[in-house]
Amino acid sequence: MTLDGSGISGQLRVVKVLHNGKRRFDPVEKDRLIDAALEPGVSVAGLALAHGINANQLHNWIRLRQRQQAAKALAVMPGAPSAFVPVVEAAPTARPPAPSARPTLPRVRLKATLPNGVRLELEDADAQVLSAMIEALGRCDVPAG
Repeated sequence: MTLDGSGISGQLRVVKVLHNGKRRFDPVEKDRLIDAALEPGVSVAGLALAHGINANQLHNWIRLRQRQQAAKALAVMPGAPSAFVPVVEAAPTARPPAPSARPTLPRVRLKATLPNGVRLELEDADAQVLSAMIEALGRCDVPAG
């Protein structure tokens, strides 16, 4: 691979072929190709084709480079304050009354078919929820469909 006035040209140099047919490329040339692919307006697929590699392989190399750069950026530097906040146990609060002590509200069931064909089913709701649902449906302007 050589550099010319328009950028990188030629095939990537293969440094090793594994027994399963996978190729290992020259890391310096590979880095230059990734740098070229990250330039604005460059066709990654066209660049890969021009250098004799699969476009998916070049995309994978680009993603790997971006992950490595993100990991370096997030690495905690020595002496830097920790990103974690210590957990402090709060004093116990008063418990709500037991469920049997609460007054039971009547439960209702609602089934409705709207003019546009939408079916609405509301089960085991208390009267307040049902009232709010009916009020909300009354404000809707649903076209007949």
